[in-house]
Amino acid sequence: MYGAHVTAVDAARTRLLKVFRPRTSPPSVAMVLRSVLWPLAIMSVFHRTYVLATNGYITDDFGPVYRAVINFKMGWDIYNENFNHVDPHYLYPPGGTLLLAPFGYLPVDASRYWFITFNTVAILLAAYFLVRLFKFSASSVALPALILGMFLTESVTSTLVYTNINGCILLGEVLFLMWLLDGRHSREWLAGAAVGLTLVVKPSLAPLLLLPLLNRQWRALATAFGVPLVFNVVAWPLTSDPGSFIERTVPYILSTRDYFNSSILGNGIYYGLPMWLILLLRVLFAALAIGSLVLLYRYYRTRDPLLWMVTSSGVLLTASYLVLSLGQGYYSMMLFPFVMSVVLPNSVIRNWPAWLAIYGFFTMDRFLMWHWPTTGRFLEYMKITYGWSLLLIVVFCVLYFRYLDAKSDGRLEQGIDPPWMTPAKERDSVGA
Repeated sequence: MYGAHVTAVDAARTRLLKVFRPRTSPPSVAMVLRSVLWPLAIMSVFHRTYVLATNGYITDDFGPVYRAVINFKMGWDIYNENFNHVDPHYLYPPGGTLLLAPFGYLPVDASRYWFITFNTVAILLAAYFLVRLFKFSASSVALPALILGMFLTESVTSTLVYTNINGCILLGEVLFLMWLLDGRHSREWLAGAAVGLTLVVKPSLAPLLLLPLLNRQWRALATAFGVPLVFNVVAWPLTSDPGSFIERTVPYILSTRDYFNSSILGNGIYYGLPMWLILLLRVLFAALAIGSLVLLYRYYRTRDPLLWMVTSSGVLLTASYLVLSLGQGYYSMMLFPFVMSVVLPNSVIRNWPAWLAIYGFFTMDRFLMWHWPTTGRFLEYMKITYGWSLLLIVVFCVLYFRYLDAKSDGRLEQGIDPPWMTPAKERDSVGA
């Protein structure tokens, strides 16, 4: 037994020292990149999760959740918040309270740390499934690059620091897209259940239900509506004041606030824009989104389902953040599947304006300036709104000019991709 232990220790020591010894052959570019990216990715996850998230910040999204699940456990009223102050409020329906109820059986610190852990694991799983969705292997450079990119964004950092549930929402979105694209009937049920679980908590991904509707994947729609219905039916009699959710909370959700709101309506009200201009801008960007969705549906749905689905998801979500009444910056993390489409040869975001837009809503850079406070506050508050706006403009322009070029060349029946682009069916080297 002792000899076997010594042998195992020697083997481990040999493997460790081998890392620092001169290589017997030149390393590949992929090997070098993995050696660089994995330590950076791991440390970024550690820093955001263990350091920043446990320190917390001025905003605490978990506090109202913990109060609600404790009240649910004790049989006390939940939907009795004072909406006159700007602190985070509990807005989840009774079904969401039931889903999160186990966190009420832990002390507050332990509950919060487990909540952070679950969301971190969910983000990492979403990264893994995204990499697989785009036909990369788990051992490729893509996985550490994606994880590093995710955890360097404001969206992921704020989600963990504020202790929000967006990480689990992202995982539900990725599973939804992955199982819809699988094509098997059994996976359609699972796709609907995945997005349905997110809808139990909040309706952030509700616009994505247009995708199975357009694709005639009725099974996904059945479970997407069925799962939140079942949770709320079960939770309704178990909640002390379910009627207050309809009478007090829903009107607040449907109202527009002028703080922590990057939508056109929210920023427009904050800066005092006339309502006709706000309405015009909302209609304009809704029209851009509709135009993009029509072109995507007509020319990519059957020719390139992956590009169609992830790009359409990005357009739908971006438009909802921009045009509807509430769009918060960390919602942008739901755009990771769309941003990942840059690896596809016919992606619509292989251009610098698209990445200027992505910088706007993903960056952690702060623009507050001591010498020019008005300018700094404007840039700080508007960078996300401008990023979403520019992204919708870019997607529409790329698709529209592709359409015009294909029409002038008389090749619309073959699609609108430029002739030099590799067709989707010939992409056998994407995962290399």
